[in-house]
Amino acid sequence: MKRYIGALDQGTTSTRFIIFDRDGRIVAVDQREHQQIFPQPGWVAQDAGEIWENTRTVIRGALRAGGLSGADLAAVGITNQRETTVVWNRHTGEPYGHAVVWQCTRTHEICKALMRDQGQNRFRDRTGLPVATYFSGPKIMWILENMPKARADAEAGDALFGTMETWLIWHLTGGPAGGVHVTDVTNASRTLLMDLHTLAWDKAILEVMGIPEAMLPRIVPSSDPEVWGMTRKDGPVGALVPVCGALGDQQAALVGQACFEAGEAKNTYGTGCFLLMNTGHTPVPSRQGLITTLGYRFGADRPVYCLEGSIAISGALVQWMRDNLGLIRTAAEIETLAGTVADNGGAYFVPAFSGLFAPYWRADARGALVGLTRYVNRGHIARAVLEASAYQTRDIVEAMAKDSGVALSRLKVDGGMVTNELLMAFQADILNVPVIRPRISETTALGAAYAAGLAVGFWPDLDSLRRNWSEDRTWRPTMDADAREFLYRQWKKAVERTFDWVE
Repeated sequence: MKRYIGALDQGTTSTRFIIFDRDGRIVAVDQREHQQIFPQPGWVAQDAGEIWENTRTVIRGALRAGGLSGADLAAVGITNQRETTVVWNRHTGEPYGHAVVWQCTRTHEICKALMRDQGQNRFRDRTGLPVATYFSGPKIMWILENMPKARADAEAGDALFGTMETWLIWHLTGGPAGGVHVTDVTNASRTLLMDLHTLAWDKAILEVMGIPEAMLPRIVPSSDPEVWGMTRKDGPVGALVPVCGALGDQQAALVGQACFEAGEAKNTYGTGCFLLMNTGHTPVPSRQGLITTLGYRFGADRPVYCLEGSIAISGALVQWMRDNLGLIRTAAEIETLAGTVADNGGAYFVPAFSGLFAPYWRADARGALVGLTRYVNRGHIARAVLEASAYQTRDIVEAMAKDSGVALSRLKVDGGMVTNELLMAFQADILNVPVIRPRISETTALGAAYAAGLAVGFWPDLDSLRRNWSEDRTWRPTMDADAREFLYRQWKKAVERTFDWVE
């Protein structure tokens, strides 16, 4: 019996291929960053062709690092940055232009037009989503209107749309020579085009947005025993391996954290920050600025839904400190610098670089560093940078409690920033709940591996996945209640200062 599962983790800043064993342990990994393209203020783009080439490289690299061949893999699962949108020609495989990234705000005027008559919640009852620049539907509209030949080819049936998992599955299974064009329910639920209840494309919304249905992929379960396709022998895997699992990155982390019961929640600290709570088999409408979304669907089982709070800028703020300001040389140095001071010195950093996502949904907001005095130094600013992720998480937790009626009792955490112990301790303090880091922190890739492995019987059931989860460290709150509430009030005041910046 084959002993390994391959997981392709296509993230906002890099692409990785991780090989897992049956215990969920990492056997081998390879990673490569890709270019971030900023054509104008607020615009964010990527080269989908570069991402495919990096995918080929990291698959071969991880297999080589593990001393393995593709034939050693039982299946391949994929997880991806969600909402990032690419449209390409089905005959040539060439994109019509750069992929439009989830953080990009170029569709602001399109969204304003969509909201003009019926407001931001125009499609929320059907899709669970507000109209926002975040989601793929308005990005498709922009591409069709602004990239040469895209509209004509889409109308003729020659153009295909996909989020990044769709783009990579298509290439892995043959590309122009018979590649499979599918998207899983979690990624489809992020387009503003899928009906949450029927799990099908909403024809009325497609008509409003002028998007031809023929360019959209087939919607499939997150874990599918009816394998979508096989990797090619002449491709980077080098063998015929089933491709049968896919999850958007945040849903993949939910699965990797084994949050299979209603009320269980996880928060992922990556480029952005995303808190998901499992709400069971019934979608819970949000009245507090959250997103109602698909958590996962395994085979023919009933779908599982989530409430989600999406934060645009988390780890990206640390990158900005490093790359744009040069205040640190490596991301890890932020903790050391922040540790040189006892508190934030009264400084608050609201990273509304692409507007504010949940629970505010203010595309007119822009970043602000407030509360500055001559007392504030580099250490205070570093601390404010880290604390921003914790404050934004509390914004989400408070909204989630109002929507769900369930008060958070603990928070499972994952993502690149959870190695930052200062941040994790502050997160526990500002939430006043324990914060738990798992033994295997690569939960996003692990969730994709689980989806593929369940489909082919590599793991027999959810209980086998639960047994793989174990705690690494727990941080418990120690902050005085009055201090906690004072800090949070100041944060809310800082957030309000960012509103109405873009007219």
